[in-house]
Amino acid sequence: MDQFRAMTAFVRVIDEGSFAKAARALDLTPPVITRLVSDLEQALGTRLIHRTTRRLALTAVGAQYLERARQILADLEEANTQAMTTTGQLRGVLRVSGPLPFLVHQVAPRLPAFRERYPGVDFEVTAAAMLEAPDENADVTLLLSGPRPIDGDFVARRLAHAQIVFCATPDYLDRHGRPQSPADLDAHQLLVPNVSFAPREWTFRRVGDGRDGAAQQVVGVLRRSAISSTSTDLLLAAARAGMGIAGTLSYSVADALREGSLERVLADWSVGHYVVHAAMPTRKYLPLRTRVFTDFLVEAFGGEERDPWLTGCNRAE
Repeated sequence: MDQFRAMTAFVRVIDEGSFAKAARALDLTPPVITRLVSDLEQALGTRLIHRTTRRLALTAVGAQYLERARQILADLEEANTQAMTTTGQLRGVLRVSGPLPFLVHQVAPRLPAFRERYPGVDFEVTAAAMLEAPDENADVTLLLSGPRPIDGDFVARRLAHAQIVFCATPDYLDRHGRPQSPADLDAHQLLVPNVSFAPREWTFRRVGDGRDGAAQQVVGVLRRSAISSTSTDLLLAAARAGMGIAGTLSYSVADALREGSLERVLADWSVGHYVVHAAMPTRKYLPLRTRVFTDFLVEAFGGEERDPWLTGCNRAE
């Protein structure tokens, strides 16, 4: 029995939640995965997984073995990576998870530059909804945190701040008027994602006004939306078609603002921001490709408490 191969199969079955999914992830057939795990259990003289028709469950011994197996595989991968690095060959598959808009607008365009530096690294990218905790199956998870700081058993590095912005096409604003104050938004169709973390009440503060904060609270503006969706990209497409004013994060519209196809509304007012993080599992040894990719993202976005996407777009940066 190839114990390393069997151990890898066992860990992947648990991570994927089924033998079939583990087989697809490892490019093997389900019978091969089943045989590898069975051979491992036979060699150890104990059952590691309780199998039912609906789910898999670790035995007590299996839970203990899983923890040690993960560490052994991580140590072996680290040793292999260090050896390959000395010859300039960083290789392997890097699993990345994050919100679809950020992956589409910011990560995907930068992957060619990373691959030029490290052509031996391949990517397995999973698009997800707004994540509040790392994807357990990912090496790097891109997280967005709002007013509440993120917390958990993981390591997170700040990439940048992303401001909440409102924008529409110049043609829409020519036809319907340009809001001069937050209260004017009530006369417009607002295209804001219908998600649990989106506020129902908005507090606008005038940027740069240090005397009284120029705070104004606008209540109930989200009820003006003619279309409801959890997809920010769908709502941006509707805004580009002239359907209303989109509320979104700066990284999704930075290029459109610079090109002039979208125009920012109420640029002198701040609504708030989210912090973009690159999160990794808490491990003593992280694969070098994970650390290198995280360093690459910090380098690309600045890693500072500011919004790099609004630079040069308008006043409220």
